[in-house]
Formats: sequence, C-alpha cells, structure tokens
Amino acid sequence: MSHEKKLNELEATSICGNDISSSCLYVSALAIAYAGQYAWVALLVVGAVLYLFRRIYGEVVGALPLNGGAYNVLLNTTSKRNAAVAACLTILSYMATAVISASEAMHYLHTLWHGLPIIPATMLLLGFFLLLTILGISESAVVAVVIFLLHLFSLTLLVGVTVWYLFTHGTDTLLANWHMPLKTSLTTALFLGFSAAMLGISGFESSANFVEEQARGVFQKTLRNMWVVVTVFNPLLAFLAIAALPLVEVGQHTETLLSHLGKTTGGPWLATLISVDAVAVLSGAVLTSFVGVSGLMKRMTLDRILPQFFLKENKRGSNYLILITFFLLCISVLLITNGELGPLAGVYTISFLSVMAFFALGNFLLKSKRPKLPRPVYAGILTVSLALLGVLTALYGNIRIRPDYLIVFLQYFIPAMLIVSAMLNRTAIFNLVLHAAETFARHSPRVSRLTQLNIKRQLRELHRQEFVFFTKGDNVSNLNKVMAYVVENESTNRLKIVTLLKEGEVYPEDLLTDIRVLDRAYEQIEVDFVTLDGHFGPELIDRLSREWNIPKNFMFIGSPGDRFPYQISELGGVRLII
Repeated sequence: MSHEKKLNELEATSICGNDISSSCLYVSALAIAYAGQYAWVALLVVGAVLYLFRRIYGEVVGALPLNGGAYNVLLNTTSKRNAAVAACLTILSYMATAVISASEAMHYLHTLWHGLPIIPATMLLLGFFLLLTILGISESAVVAVVIFLLHLFSLTLLVGVTVWYLFTHGTDTLLANWHMPLKTSLTTALFLGFSAAMLGISGFESSANFVEEQARGVFQKTLRNMWVVVTVFNPLLAFLAIAALPLVEVGQHTETLLSHLGKTTGGPWLATLISVDAVAVLSGAVLTSFVGVSGLMKRMTLDRILPQFFLKENKRGSNYLILITFFLLCISVLLITNGELGPLAGVYTISFLSVMAFFALGNFLLKSKRPKLPRPVYAGILTVSLALLGVLTALYGNIRIRPDYLIVFLQYFIPAMLIVSAMLNRTAIFNLVLHAAETFARHSPRVSRLTQLNIKRQLRELHRQEFVFFTKGDNVSNLNKVMAYVVENESTNRLKIVTLLKEGEVYPEDLLTDIRVLDRAYEQIEVDFVTLDGHFGPELIDRLSREWNIPKNFMFIGSPGDRFPYQISELGGVRLII
C-alpha cells in the first residue's frame, strides 16, 4: 500500500464501516431467533461491550499505531510466535468474511435477477475487488464511501417508513409479540441472543489493520463512528421488526429480514431498494477484507513470518502478490464448500471473537510490559476485564449453539498455523533436512551433496540478515533479555548493539564488558558493538537503514517513556522488545 495519500475520516470509516454495518442485514434476525421479543435488549448489551472495546483499541493502537491489529500489539509485547497465532486468526476471519459477504451479496442479487448463477457471480465479485485493490487504496476508498453513504441512507429510510407504518397501523403486532412465551428462560434467551448478536460487530477490528494509511487522529474517529452505527441501527431495527412483523414471519425470512420488513411497511419499491443496498454493502465488506488483509500480511512478511516475495509492489504501491494469494484462497474455499457457507460460518465466528479476545489480552500486556509508552486514551482494568468477559461469553455461547463450529474452525486453523510455524522454524527444519542428507549420503552421494550445498546456501541467506538494538547503556540484565529475544524469535547470527554518544562523550566501559560476556554466552550470535555520534530519531533510523541495508522492522529498542519526542509510527516499524 502507498502511504503518500492518507485516508480521511469518511474514507477510513467507510472502508471498515461497510463490514461492520453490513451486520444490520442479518444480525436482527439472528438475535430474534434466540432472544425473541427481547432481541433488542441483547443488541444493546452488544453495543455496551463494543463501547468498552473503543477504549481498548484506542489505547493499544494509539500506543502502537502500526498495521497489524492484534498481531502488532502481541509482537511488541510478547513473542513472534504468539503474535503469529493472532495473525492466523485474523487472516481466517478476513477470508471467511470475504467469501460469506460475496456469496450473500449474490444471493440478494438473485432475488432481483433469478437467473443469476451464484458461484460464478461470487467469483467475479471477488475478482472485481482484487483488481480494485491492486489499483490502490485511494481508488478503493472512493467506492467504499459511495457504498457506505447509500447504506446509511437506505437504513434511515427503512426506519422512517417503518415508524410511519406503526403510527398509521397501530401496535397490535408489537403487543402480540411481546406476550409470546419464550422457548427458554429469559436469562438463557438473552445469553444466546447476545452470543449470536456479537457477530454483528465483526469488522470493528479492521480499522486497526490499516491504521498507517489513515491521517493523524482519524483512527479514534473510525472507532466512534462504527460504534454509533451499530449501537443505533441494530437494536432499533430489531425492535421495529418485532413491532411490525409477527415473530413467525421473522423466522421465515431470516436471510432477507430487512427486505421483507421493507416490503411489509413500504411496499415492493422499498424491498427492492434494501436488496440493492444489501448487494452494495456486502460487496463493501469484501473490499474491507482485501484492504485489511493486505496491511496485515505485508507486516507479517516484513517480519519474515511469510515469504519475502510478497513484498513486491506495482507502480501504485499495492502488494499485488498478497492480494492475488488472498483471492486464490477465497476462490479455493468457495469451490471446496461448493457454495455451502455453513462451514465457513464456524471459522468466521470463532476466529473473529478470538481476535477480539486477543486484543483485550494485548491491552493487559501493554499495561504491564510497556507502562511508560505514551497513549492517547487509557482503558481501565475493569473496562478491559468486562470486555474480555463479554467476548469469552459470546465465544462459549456460539460453541454451545453449534458445537460443530469448533471442529470446522480447527480444520482451517491448524493448517494455517502449520504453514506459519514452518516459516518460524525454518532454521530447525533446514538443519533436520541437512542431517538427513548427510545420513543418506552413502546411498546417493551426488544427489545428497547437491542437497547439502543447497540447504547450506539457504541457511547462509537466512542467517546473514543483520539485526540492530539501540541501547542507552542498558544493564546486563536488559541486554541478556535482548539476546534471548533474538535467539528465540529471529533466524540470524548477527546483531549490532548501537549506542549513541553526545559530543565529547565516551562509551561506558561497563557496557562493553557486559557485551563481551554476552557475546561469549550466546555463541550462535556474533555481536558487533557500534558507537555513533548523533541523536536517536526517524532521520537516524532512515540513514542507518540505507547505509547498513537493514530493514527498519529489524531494528529494536526498549520501551520509550513519556518524554519520548516521537510516535512509534514515525520510527518506520522499529520493534519494542524490552
């Protein structure tokens, strides 16, 4: 993605808002199915949980304003392996979102054009957004804005027409529905309704995955705007559906509830408008998936969790190989399921709610491990605890509703983690293959020799990447943590420890002694101690990155304090490791 033109509030809100606001098309029916006439209460509780997450996301991304979402915060507070788990969950969530949204959009279009072949049309829609995102994020944002504004207009019109319908037709239906007996106790109904309705906030995490493309101050506003949309429209539409439609009809029109509500209260013209709006906004959710996954996978590639060829860019600055790979994954899933999207719903549910839980856990880690890192907002311990409890409750509720969801989720998640684990453990795998080649050398010496040479070349390529740690004269304990982190998380045998000196200052002898001790203790890493005159900041990082040919995300620092004059995002991806 090109970072030259930053997204404004409307553009950024539209990209992630299309995803989260598309939930209005189905979440009311989901909540009513389990909570009956009390569905609007369950949806208000969802809005309350989302309000808590506004502060959680605001604190985490405000402190670490880099693409990657939950992956980014875990990368800067724990290990790369833990961060990779969150990344896999996020990618699976985006993949499921793209396929489900594209397919559902074509199902709505099918109600207007009955001869439409669903699967080929879904593939074409995915291909359209592939081309759009390859053209660049700015061009994608224009389409997103048009879709988002159309959606808000359509929902507002539906609310207005339905309120007028109730004003002219009375409240007999509402009273009849209100006195309908629940299938279970009120507590159970609200619990299951809340669990199902939590899917209505999927997409809230998307803004964090392309925060670097947003103008300064925009991210907080996207969180507020998304919260307002779902907290106002979701409970309101559920209440209006209960007031205007018999509960039996709601169950009969689960997939197209708002279209049916429009037909009942306004006539066929309104039903057609809602169907057209559904096609548009569900398509917008597909766009969100492409934009979000591009930012995340680029960050993972920079950190050597994914193959480096993903970093290739076209003239517009788009990482087209990431986008094409994601498109092919979506197509393969669509063909494997043959358009039956029930299995993907399981992946979607568990992966999305797990990502939300990881964000809450990441907030706790940020407080404990990076307490001095500046942040624009602060979420209290009680706020984070209640939000995490809400998400875990919804996760349990969804698994209770459909236990088979967990099995289907694992069928997708385990292969994804195996691939990422293989990338993270390349050194061990190469050494294992090298040992095997040496063992079988007597059976086929020529083939084995070529294999050994090739593996050794791959290991050299992998290990020659140098890493940098900037220190202000840390004690031996902190330096030991740095060495341990590099050994555990990075495939390298070269580390520069850099300290910056003011004019006339000399480096401390104790620091050099500590480095020599650690150099002997960690035999697998060659430590190079460098002293430089200068001031730490973005300009120095840019210069050293060019001169030493070391990417900025392979440069590490300790957590800065309140007086640090720069935002972490200004350092170009420099990682916090102690």
